[in-house]
Amino acid sequence: MITVSDRVEFKPEDVNLNIAGVGETFTRLIREAVHLPASDLHFNWNEDDVTISVRHLGMLRRWSNITREEGSRFITYVKAAAGMDVAKKQRPQDGRWVCTLDGNRRADLRISTIPTLYGEDLAIRLLERELPLLEIENLGLHPKNQFELLDLLNKPGGLMLVTGPAGTGKTTTLYACLHRLNDDTRKINTIEDPIEYSLPGIRQSQVNHRQGLEFPELLRSVLRQTPDVIMVGEIRDPVTAETAVRAANSGHLVFATLHAPRAAGAIESMLALGVTPHFLATSLLGIVSQRLVRTLCDYCKLPLEVDKSQLFTSVDRWLEPGQGGRIYAADGCGRCQHEGYRSRTGVFEVLRMTGELRQMIAQGRTAREVQEEAIRQGMLDLRRAALLKVAAGQTTTDELARIVPAERFVEAAAAVACSDF
Repeated sequence: MITVSDRVEFKPEDVNLNIAGVGETFTRLIREAVHLPASDLHFNWNEDDVTISVRHLGMLRRWSNITREEGSRFITYVKAAAGMDVAKKQRPQDGRWVCTLDGNRRADLRISTIPTLYGEDLAIRLLERELPLLEIENLGLHPKNQFELLDLLNKPGGLMLVTGPAGTGKTTTLYACLHRLNDDTRKINTIEDPIEYSLPGIRQSQVNHRQGLEFPELLRSVLRQTPDVIMVGEIRDPVTAETAVRAANSGHLVFATLHAPRAAGAIESMLALGVTPHFLATSLLGIVSQRLVRTLCDYCKLPLEVDKSQLFTSVDRWLEPGQGGRIYAADGCGRCQHEGYRSRTGVFEVLRMTGELRQMIAQGRTAREVQEEAIRQGMLDLRRAALLKVAAGQTTTDELARIVPAERFVEAAAAVACSDF
């Protein structure tokens, strides 16, 4: 049976199609990846071989290298199981396959292939179907941000955007919000690509690219179903952006994801898609921007003494009693595969609209100006939210630097210096 070493690597002889068939070996790979847990499994072609890697806690880890012939057999097997065109290798393809692991355990595999210089790379997103949905209280929100998010959910209508890079938990946050609202008093419709989890009591529709059924058409049709709440998996084009804003202005509560580097950046993204500044200013309720940080292994983290006055000045008002006098560094042990980290948690900033911010949007002010004004009004930005995780002993300053770009430190520091709190 395939085993994972302490350094999260397969031994080369473990992936050997001469010992077990391609189907059995692939199932073992998926089982081990889910056990880690990993979010993605990759087969990447090189000039002389194929690399098998996993993304564990957001970081790519190499497992093994196999021959090109073995790589070809794996990719052919996966494409056939996912209902993809095995012969088509020069164009990207997408597929889906529900793989049975042990007993009733199943993994939902989202398959993507793309031609590269040396061959057809394969990426597999792993979703374990039996995992329960996260409650809002378990996402990792600071109490201040949690209160602000719950307040936004109590609004009868308007647009709420969730932003962040791919793989930062935006869909998980949206599902947690919908789960909170799903109390049998509202009709909730979603438009997703793809549907990641089945939500009882919620009407879920999936984009179908092969049949030409895209976000704009589905959204227009959903509006004719008289929903109270609409979730749009992602705003990608001007038609979807404009329709979502008009739906929010007409009294629907609309949730959507958008790729933007920070909360205020979502405003510029919407304007770039052609949304009228006035309509956006009147419809927008708030914007949630998020990242994921790795959390320390409690069995091996190393305590470090720190001068609280130097590191935690900007978050002193939010520190809990006893926090901030000691921080921790990652070490590594057998329980965490010598990574020093065992899981991940969310870091958030919640930008709630105010009269001043709406006026700035209508006037076409820059994202940086809007962000700085929101911080002056008391918004807990990503940098300081991550710093509070460090102060609580949940993560490290290395993780803080990894998820928050260096220039964001300067911007946030300038805004805090100009604020009155």
